[in-house]
Amino acid sequence: MNIRITPTRLHGSVVVPSSKSIGHRELICAALAQGESVVENISVSQDIEATCRLLQAFGASIEEIPSAYEGRTAYRVKGGLTKQGEALTVDCGESGSTLRFLIPIGLYSGNTVVYTGRGQLVKRPLEPYYRIFDEHGVSYKPTEGGLPLTVEGCLQPGRYALAGDVSSQFFTGLLVMLPLLDGDSVLESTTPLESLSYVTMTLDCMARHGVDVQWDGGRLFHIPGNQQYMAGTYAVEGDYSQAAFWLAAGTLGHPVECLGLRHSSSQGDEVIVSILQRMGAVIGQTDSIAAHPSQLTGQVIDVEDCPDLVPILAVAASCGQGTTHIIHGARVRLKECDRLHAIATELNKIGGCVEEEPDGLIICGVGALTGGRVSGWNDHRIAMALAIASQRCSGELVIEGAECVRKSYPDFWQDFAKLGGIYRVEE
Repeated sequence: MNIRITPTRLHGSVVVPSSKSIGHRELICAALAQGESVVENISVSQDIEATCRLLQAFGASIEEIPSAYEGRTAYRVKGGLTKQGEALTVDCGESGSTLRFLIPIGLYSGNTVVYTGRGQLVKRPLEPYYRIFDEHGVSYKPTEGGLPLTVEGCLQPGRYALAGDVSSQFFTGLLVMLPLLDGDSVLESTTPLESLSYVTMTLDCMARHGVDVQWDGGRLFHIPGNQQYMAGTYAVEGDYSQAAFWLAAGTLGHPVECLGLRHSSSQGDEVIVSILQRMGAVIGQTDSIAAHPSQLTGQVIDVEDCPDLVPILAVAASCGQGTTHIIHGARVRLKECDRLHAIATELNKIGGCVEEEPDGLIICGVGALTGGRVSGWNDHRIAMALAIASQRCSGELVIEGAECVRKSYPDFWQDFAKLGGIYRVEE
């Protein structure tokens, strides 16, 4: 689907989707609990559907029920994983979180599991798990490139070591599973641990479900065994990684107010507020967070703990003045696409001035863009960032493959229109 956007300044209020990252974690913890839980305020996306699909394959019961939150979904989850008696083939879609979080859960369930997926997911790195499997006697068989991947065996309590500079998703997968084993374990990061906020988010979710992990704040996690996840009712907060698009829009256009966000969140992407303020944005925070038209200026921005913000920060910097240097962003080359290359390529097509570095971008603010045809790269964050860039285009902007927003934000184009965005679907 190609979207043709007529440039206009966005304005108004939007209820941001619930946090996809927290949604994954809440559903997994509920599925591991004995008894019935309700996970409220879920914004359904392809990634969330993939996590539900795998948890159901492993034995949990998950059904949609009416939500107390308008326009959202609630899930009733009856926990308990079971061995199915024969190898399971499960489809992770394009969700890296689903795959990496649930490989250890698949081992705990006792099943032989064949993991499949699509798009870039089939090439996303899994070597940290392979090293653990080699050390702990787990059988695995990847195909060339990665997926399908067959995993069979079980993990025992003990010492586990992972490199902390690839993805925090591997840590989340082990942290969630290890407390269920019948003895204590230690998880160690062999390098400085990046994306700390995502690990904190995991530990917060586990604590809400009654599971304790002792973390020294650095590289060591002491994990008591024989723990149980508690069933209950849990509501997911709004997603700062999605709010980032609308807050940037407010600085580049007319005021935009984001509703449904929690202040002092464990989400690392909450830093979008302070980053935009450092760039000169006027942002008001009450019960909601509102961004106002502002002249943005270049800054050095370290994205080690907020890699998902790279595409929209590149757009904001391009529409400002001065030079912005985005650093420590090498890992975003391994997302749904190479996001450093993709956002640099597409912004340069429409009048931007963006230079790639191995782990970042150098962006010279040009203030205004030209419009033209760009690609969404089958990456939801690239497509949404380019939609926000349309506000500063002098001519129409056509985004090819704009349906990719369904991965995380299926209602993005409806919300874009509610804020005054003008677009039509190209034949």
